[in-house]
Amino acid sequence: MQLGVIGLGRMGQIVVNRSLDAGHEVVAFDLSAEATAEAAERGADPADSVEDLCDRLDEGSGDDGKRIWLMVPAGDPVDGTLADLDPHLTDADVVVDGGNSHFEESVRRAEATEAAYLDCGTSGGPASAEAGFSLMVGGPEWAYEAMTPVFDAVATGPDGHDRMGASGAGHYVKMVHNGVEYALMQAYGEGFELLHDGRYDLDMESVARTWNNGAVIRSWLLELCEEAFAEEGSDLGDVADHVAGGSTGTWTVEEALEQEVPVPLIYQALAERFDSRNDGRFSRRLANRLRYGFGRHEVARQG
Repeated sequence: MQLGVIGLGRMGQIVVNRSLDAGHEVVAFDLSAEATAEAAERGADPADSVEDLCDRLDEGSGDDGKRIWLMVPAGDPVDGTLADLDPHLTDADVVVDGGNSHFEESVRRAEATEAAYLDCGTSGGPASAEAGFSLMVGGPEWAYEAMTPVFDAVATGPDGHDRMGASGAGHYVKMVHNGVEYALMQAYGEGFELLHDGRYDLDMESVARTWNNGAVIRSWLLELCEEAFAEEGSDLGDVADHVAGGSTGTWTVEEALEQEVPVPLIYQALAERFDSRNDGRFSRRLANRLRYGFGRHEVARQG
């Protein structure tokens, strides 16, 4: 099928590359001419504007409608891109928002957009370029089914994506996913902090590797712990106690308060993340480094 991709940062380029590798045609656009040229080098058809992208998709889609994937930052950039798309959309088209939008914003956009709107929570980060993403999708069932060939390509396969429910459900599930991620990172960080400051002189990389081979708590995050200790040393070198991010975790806690669902572990992990901007702890230094592992976020350093 033919796919238009708008937003060619790290994640957008992965959508382009995996779609091309699966045999789909891709028309690509980004405000950065360099990013568009990079996609073209991989085999995408470069567009020089949103209008140009839509014209190229109209030429190739026939009566089936355009299929467009947005991978732009959450917030105003999504609304701005939708405003640019609006004159070119019909009810036969499908627009996917693959960013970390708030689920209520996704519901609003779905109601305001003439095309079918799919909110797609995307997990895995740049480190999943080869393995594929986990995709949590909300929106009309027919639109999800229409996009399934591309979802199969971008995700880890057919089991790596599913329709969670009506509009907003995809980003809702991804929001809670991120809250759980916060709590898991905090748990690993506290455990390794006790090992680091405890009774024995331990090799943290060795501990993480051993746990990852058959232990109950083995996971990809624990693999990233092993990677962090291998590259930074058991004391994490100059990795700073500063954990960035926090918006999706805040949304999770706010929703839990509204629904009167207790989430003490997620709340505490969020509080620790905010407190990391004022203090210094080993557990948060590990969380800082783990964010590089799965998302290639910049590592704050001491000094």
